[in-house]
Amino acid sequence: MAFPPGFLDELRARLSLSDVVGRKVSLKRKSGSEYSGLCPFHNEKTPSFTVNDKKGFYHCFGCGEHGDAVGFVMKTEGLSFPESVEKLAREVNLPVPRATPAERERAERASTLQEVVELAARWFQKQLRLPVGRHGLDYLRGRGLSEETIDDFRLGFAPDTRDGLLAALKRENVPIDKIVEAGLAIQPEDKREPYDRFRGRVMFPINDRRGRVIAFGGRVMGTGEPKYLNSPETPLFHKGANLYCLDRARQAVTKDQPVIVAEGYMDVIALHGAGFTGAVAPLGTALTEGQLGELWKLADEPFLCFDGDNAGRRAASRAAERSLPLLRAGKSLRFLALPAGEDPDSLIRSRGADALRRVLDLARPLSDVVWDMETEGKPADTPERRASLQRAVELRVAEIADPMVRDYYKTDMRNRLYRVRRPEAPAWRPGERWPFRRPGDPAPSPFSAGSAARQSSAEADGSRQERALLGALIERPALLHVLAEDLAALPIANPDLARLRSALLDALSMIPLGVDPAADEAVMDDPAANTSLEARLIEEHLQRTGLGGLAAAARAKAREVFRDDPADADGRVGQWRRAARHMSQLTADPEELKRAEEALAEDMSEENLRRLQAILDRMRRESIESGAG
Repeated sequence: MAFPPGFLDELRARLSLSDVVGRKVSLKRKSGSEYSGLCPFHNEKTPSFTVNDKKGFYHCFGCGEHGDAVGFVMKTEGLSFPESVEKLAREVNLPVPRATPAERERAERASTLQEVVELAARWFQKQLRLPVGRHGLDYLRGRGLSEETIDDFRLGFAPDTRDGLLAALKRENVPIDKIVEAGLAIQPEDKREPYDRFRGRVMFPINDRRGRVIAFGGRVMGTGEPKYLNSPETPLFHKGANLYCLDRARQAVTKDQPVIVAEGYMDVIALHGAGFTGAVAPLGTALTEGQLGELWKLADEPFLCFDGDNAGRRAASRAAERSLPLLRAGKSLRFLALPAGEDPDSLIRSRGADALRRVLDLARPLSDVVWDMETEGKPADTPERRASLQRAVELRVAEIADPMVRDYYKTDMRNRLYRVRRPEAPAWRPGERWPFRRPGDPAPSPFSAGSAARQSSAEADGSRQERALLGALIERPALLHVLAEDLAALPIANPDLARLRSALLDALSMIPLGVDPAADEAVMDDPAANTSLEARLIEEHLQRTGLGGLAAAARAKAREVFRDDPADADGRVGQWRRAARHMSQLTADPEELKRAEEALAEDMSEENLRRLQAILDRMRRESIESGAG
């Protein structure tokens, strides 16, 4: 909104900038009206942040941040310009002028309704601590909430009575029509007496972006329906334009907290308790365009964290669909895949905040979700099916309104479609060799050791060994952590198993399985190790990449091949490395191999290709015959 001339000058004249800044920064007077302190906008050990009361501005000589009192509130509290102005004006008792009579009327009406809702919030809080609210308080405590958290989020209880809140508000001289207009009571169409909207429910106050209560969400105690009930649309509350804990998230992002969208109120409270104070939730609905707009004001790529069940996956797909027409350069979404059966609340309670941080590290880009939406479960084994898949993907991408983003999506999806058509043809760069594959490296050359042996007579034996070696690592994530480089160097001929190896290395790059190899080795013989969060995340990563069945077969083969031997001092690490050495032994002249590769790099002829393949075939056979079987 536009403010009349002179109003902002009057506001600045009444404010003490050092008082405003001093709420966030410990200031020391340097001289006269000048103060200094540590900059709140970047990390520093010696003060370079200066506040000048006389001139009315602050400046940081370290990072260059500069502004006045209004700008400081905007940046540190996540408020818009009008909101910051109104906040500061209230503090100095300066009336904020309204541009028109209609605007003044709307503001006064909203202010009255907000006062009514605030009275209701206090009454609900009081009921929770009375005998009538014991059931609700036991529920909250049973969900692991401390007394401090219950008070901090102003949780309350609505007794299971027809007019408990109505009677309380009437005693405060609140007109019935205002109670109904605020969404706190329902007026029957037949003009019978109104009754409380919320009954027998734990109450979650919903704030506006400035932290004022404007609505409620209520969870029923017992088996009633609906399980969650929100306030209706009111002059104060527009469900599709607000988010639960939006006010807290606006402040959290000024401290570089990630913005995480969860499904429910309890999930958000659990995330805040674990330190993720940028967590919000849509108010019982799928994400709307308005809520996406609010999220993108907070972060360029907010995280969507839905439950690890079918309903959670459907919610993720709906959010992806809703976001596509709204995408623009730099604005997107990232998706968290929780383990099956988990939600943020249960994950944090059972495994702690670190578990959620690991899930954040595994966040998938929106493009992955869009691809899965159109391709998951759809075969692409014939030209007709591949054409159908391509059409579906192209139609989905066409929904993106921004032409630049749409073009980049077209390129990305075209590359994915090409890999579907040519899954057996990894990229090859002339003259390059791939002795190791670490996370983030390009895929191995199809002409590396063992790749050409796919047609050899020893293929069955080689695949069996490769399968067992990979399965042993899937079986024990700690083993995978210790043997990562050994795995990267392992020559794997079977193309499907090579994909499985790549997926394991990709998962390892995202999941911190440990920092102490000795400690990991000690865990390796613990059967419970495979029930860890890391093992479950790896398993679900393999499922998402279409390798779940192959991984299960590899684990079964590993159980056949690798046996616990008390007399073996090296344990499973030693067994695995010995088996891997057998597979990796190459007895051919390395100079011969080098000359063949150089010849092929200079001249990509059929003759040079056959020569290199013959050498690699022989090396593979000799490796198998040396005792790897």
